[in-house]
Amino acid sequence: MTGRADRQRLAAAVHVTNGDIAVDLLRRAGLAADALSWADVLHEGPVPGGLADDELRRVRAGFIAAADGVDAGEVRRRFEERDHILAAGRAGEYVLWFEADLYDQLQIAQILAALGGLGVPPERVTLVCIGEYPGIAHFGGLGQLEPEQFPGLLEAAVPLTAGALELGAAAWAALRAGDPGGLAAIAASRSRELRFLGEAFDRLSREYPSTRDGLSLTERRILAATPPGGAAAAAVFGRLGAREARPFLGDLWCFRMMARLAGAQVPLLELDPPGDRVTAATRLRPTDAGRRVLRGEADHVALNGIDRWVGGVHLRGQAARWRWDEGTESVAAAGPAEDPSV
Repeated sequence: MTGRADRQRLAAAVHVTNGDIAVDLLRRAGLAADALSWADVLHEGPVPGGLADDELRRVRAGFIAAADGVDAGEVRRRFEERDHILAAGRAGEYVLWFEADLYDQLQIAQILAALGGLGVPPERVTLVCIGEYPGIAHFGGLGQLEPEQFPGLLEAAVPLTAGALELGAAAWAALRAGDPGGLAAIAASRSRELRFLGEAFDRLSREYPSTRDGLSLTERRILAATPPGGAAAAAVFGRLGAREARPFLGDLWCFRMMARLAGAQVPLLELDPPGDRVTAATRLRPTDAGRRVLRGEADHVALNGIDRWVGGVHLRGQAARWRWDEGTESVAAAGPAEDPSV
């Protein structure tokens, strides 16, 4: 995939990547006159199954608008334009530029499911997906690279097979299902083309509240990264990222999770200054309850209830229907069914 003819052919393809920074880098590298930004944080908020594409766009736009304080109609129009551009290129080729982390792998699953639905032959889809880069000890993403480093990434480009498209579609269906039983099969999958997908779905599964303490893995790492004497949220976020094999959570989403832990009925964090918003400078300190939960002596869901979506599963109430079982390292049923409404 590194010859001049290959580059010229791929330059005419629809290029898709994970955000505006990578779009700009692809332009500056001369690899694509334009690229499509697939900017949706699918590991946060509802991604319910059983909805037509337009309804799913409505649900995602509403969630993102509420979280970011932006206009839902504008977000929905952006999603509509994104999907229209993807579909309009179905007669040509696609080049997907992504990373190994959870954020990107969920986007890849959605894109491959869409391309399969459009009837795009798999050999017309080329994937560039990296989990490391020489000289960068803790690779965090394409945005760390310079434009001149992008052409070399084509060394890792692979044309997809029918099996890869099918696995992507299966992963998308498993994410959106109202029952998380399908996550384990995707987490256990091994694919030469989608080599990071299984790892990402294992990490997603650990966002279910644990049987140990009712915390998701991210929540537990936030508490563990907050010293007894307190620390700025930015410092806690940095420690959290260092614990992740592949950092996937942006600081704003992390700060929102910190705010939820502090705003719970039985707070697990204390904020300085007090309030319902966390910024980089906000100081965090674990409460007595937070320390007890972190030691496994109390359960966060039992103390505070839960109202959180993980893909197509809405966890709601004082006893989460599904938990990450620390013994079997799998998601297992643990309580009554929740209301599936969006």
